[in-house]
Amino acid sequence: MIRDEIQLMLDSLPEIELQKIYWSIKFIQKEYLYKQKLLEKGVIISDIFDGATEIINRWDKTFTLNISDDIKESIYYNQYKWHIFSYEIQDCLKKHEARNAFNTENKDELYVMDQNQNSPNVLLYSNANALVAEDFESQQDIYVFDKNFTWTYVNTHEDMCGPYFYKVK
Repeated sequence: MIRDEIQLMLDSLPEIELQKIYWSIKFIQKEYLYKQKLLEKGVIISDIFDGATEIINRWDKTFTLNISDDIKESIYYNQYKWHIFSYEIQDCLKKHEARNAFNTENKDELYVMDQNQNSPNVLLYSNANALVAEDFESQQDIYVFDKNFTWTYVNTHEDMCGPYFYKVK
């Protein structure tokens, strides 16, 4: 029923409008396939409504402990937190080494934070040990970290930047 209604709407639109719809549908499909892959691996995904701000603030304090506010400002940290790695302010593993390090970590429960500029979102992934770095390749500006904040894995929107893996010493 809905598919028929959508088809009627699509049939009534000119090509230029269909191009806009195409990219919206492509985004929805990408997110759907990403979540399906996780669910097939047995991952349980929960929204963090209460406490998300505290988790984000703890990520900031833990993974940028030795970085001054002046340096953060100079590298546009508020734009993208991962600039601490791309500007080589925080020593980390990159690319294949980062993926390999992530793949060897215990991942029973993880926080997954996206850096949407308007409203950052934090999810809890439980039963996540089957996850590998490649599962996050379709995601942009995503921060994955253990519940104890001992390590973080970051996948960016820039092909030449990341992924990054940083472990607190």
